[in-house]
Amino acid sequence: MTTVHTSSLTSLKLLARGKVRDNYAVGEDRILMVASDRISAFDVIMGEPIPGKGELLTRMALFWFGKLGPEGLNICPIHLTGQAPEQVVAEAERPQVLGRSMLVQRLKPVPVEAVVRGYLAGSGWKEYQEAQSVCGVPLPPGLKNASRLPAPIYTPAAKAQMGEHDENITFEQTQAMVGSELASQIRAISLALYDAASAFALTKGIIIADTKFEFGLESGGRLVLMDEVLTPDSSRYWPAESYAEGVNPPSFDKQFLRDWLESVRIDGKPWNKTPPAPTLPREVINQTAAKYREALERLMA
Repeated sequence: MTTVHTSSLTSLKLLARGKVRDNYAVGEDRILMVASDRISAFDVIMGEPIPGKGELLTRMALFWFGKLGPEGLNICPIHLTGQAPEQVVAEAERPQVLGRSMLVQRLKPVPVEAVVRGYLAGSGWKEYQEAQSVCGVPLPPGLKNASRLPAPIYTPAAKAQMGEHDENITFEQTQAMVGSELASQIRAISLALYDAASAFALTKGIIIADTKFEFGLESGGRLVLMDEVLTPDSSRYWPAESYAEGVNPPSFDKQFLRDWLESVRIDGKPWNKTPPAPTLPREVINQTAAKYREALERLMA
């Protein structure tokens, strides 16, 4: 297994580096997405990689694309080309790509994070306490932290620039951004994807509390599911056996890392959640890697 904090492919043109993925142009119509072992928390990228994380994320995304896309439930088109990613880079660069990459269509991204929530958690719980709603969606009284919602809700967000937080917006705002027809299509597909994925995950002892999807448009206007999908980086995964209403369940994601960062002290003061990040101890790295590994192993059991 090759650990990759930052890929360095010279045979392709670098398009962008995100918090986790490095995207390279393959001709005019395809993109090579390389999932690094970087990890971010509080929108700050850590200096130390989580070994194997990029491969785990890629395997999980491919698993869900296969289950939900044309070869599975066929809920919507997906951006995979079906071509081997390692074939588009120089031979010496293949170890950086193998097992952690997807070769995908180059699409026009829709500037909306399609968030679906089945449970009340995180920023949704905070907003509910203040307004008894989430992103303009009214909810019944009496819900608690981690309560299962009467039905999943669609709560979109506007994509932020690198290093900034996405902004929760109403459905009406997405209609103004992309048009009523496309906004309605994204909402319907997102809810269908969440319903199918959460039902399957529950059979594996995993609750998907919430997740976000990203979509792009082909040149002809067809809507396509893109980026990663249903990984612990884009979803809140809870072990079903530990779930209890009213408390934050343990999660199969970077919550262990967030908790450690909240507790760390630098010169006697809490970390201010701006770069540079604190140096991660080996225990935190190993425990975080184990959480990602367990989520994948449960899903594929």
